[in-house]
Amino acid sequence: MRRPGVVALVVAAVVAGCGGSSSGGTSPSVSATTVTTASGAVLGGSSVPTTRVRVDGDELVVAVAATPETRARGLMGVTDLGDLDGMLFVFDVDVDAAFWMKDTVLPLDIAFFDAAGRLVDAFPMEPCPADPCPTYRPAAPYRYALETPRGRLEVAVGSRLAFED
Repeated sequence: MRRPGVVALVVAAVVAGCGGSSSGGTSPSVSATTVTTASGAVLGGSSVPTTRVRVDGDELVVAVAATPETRARGLMGVTDLGDLDGMLFVFDVDVDAAFWMKDTVLPLDIAFFDAAGRLVDAFPMEPCPADPCPTYRPAAPYRYALETPRGRLEVAVGSRLAFED
């Protein structure tokens, strides 16, 4: 359930979500950035901030993976997104970390966007109940990764991610 209000959220990214890992076995070095979010959604029993984004004119309300714990957990174990359209992972610098679907039960699509909001790559991702799980790494570094339920969002070359004011 969404709650009104706006907060400044400091995002310090270390590892991509849904149990993601970075290339070369090391975490990228990052500084902090600010994302304006509406406070409050509950996913998997934990409260997470939400924000509104737009992709090619399609407005989405998404959870924001804002801490190392929420990025690592991603949408693992979540069976119902409620009013949410997905989860947005935000990074301060370009990263090339792969995502995976370990213990994620919903089939998801993932779209990777650069710092200017341009689509870098996208994949359909399958739930993975046990190791080894496939990883999903885009063809180029990215700044944002957007996970949505399978088929919720159509992206193509030229797709753009924008934050709502």
